[in-house]
Amino acid sequence: MVAGAIVVLILVFLITEALPVLGQVGLLPFFTDPSWHPAETLYNFTPMLWGTLFVTAGAMLVATPLGIVSAVFCQYYAPPTIAGLYRRLIELLAGMPSVVYGFWGLVELVPLIGRFQPPGASLLAGIAILTLMILPTIALTADASFAKVPPEYLQGSAALGLSRWATVRGVVFPAAKSGLFTGLILGTGRAIGETMAVLMVCGNVVQTPKSLFEPMRTLTANIALEMAYAMGNHRSALFVSGLLLMAIILVLVAIAEIISKEGIYE
Repeated sequence: MVAGAIVVLILVFLITEALPVLGQVGLLPFFTDPSWHPAETLYNFTPMLWGTLFVTAGAMLVATPLGIVSAVFCQYYAPPTIAGLYRRLIELLAGMPSVVYGFWGLVELVPLIGRFQPPGASLLAGIAILTLMILPTIALTADASFAKVPPEYLQGSAALGLSRWATVRGVVFPAAKSGLFTGLILGTGRAIGETMAVLMVCGNVVQTPKSLFEPMRTLTANIALEMAYAMGNHRSALFVSGLLLMAIILVLVAIAEIISKEGIYE
């Protein structure tokens, strides 16, 4: 009840703060204005929305197979000692502050990319950093899902003479699919909500990136950069972008809950 009340209070706060600009300019200009220049009453955050979606999708495309494969290795192929050490390493990565990832990316990764394609701070740098950040979430969730597969399934597969990989592909993956999907959705939620790391490595240029090497800005980074000095409708517009992010996260959490319940009933 406390957690639910907190979520409701956050939503009420975001809506209250966003209402002034929504009442004056409406919702459509946030997607149709020529650019984002609040001082000139231009509020288009579509380029930042695309940047958020691109960096999230890119990170998920890389982190998902790596996380699931690492969980398969840890659960079914690695010796117990190696598997235990690997789990501790993944848990350590999951607990590292995002600013540490961002600082490393700014000092090491951005200059490395800049050697091949200036300026270095780009969509690619953001994808690489977010991949490192959400990989532990996906890997640990997948590992926990595989651990919950009933032993009878594995014993039946062994009795039929299936190989280890055939068992993983034909038995373990279908049995653990709800947990895997839940991990993917939770990883997506973290990637969408990440602020400091992408702020430090993506270049913070308000534009829709046309390639992996172009700088961009996410909605979360825009809020962090401009909230300190924003006033009036500018400040209210930042809360509109926050409300949009909150809505996306709530949809993802609802989908994860539905998939999880379906997995239980199956």
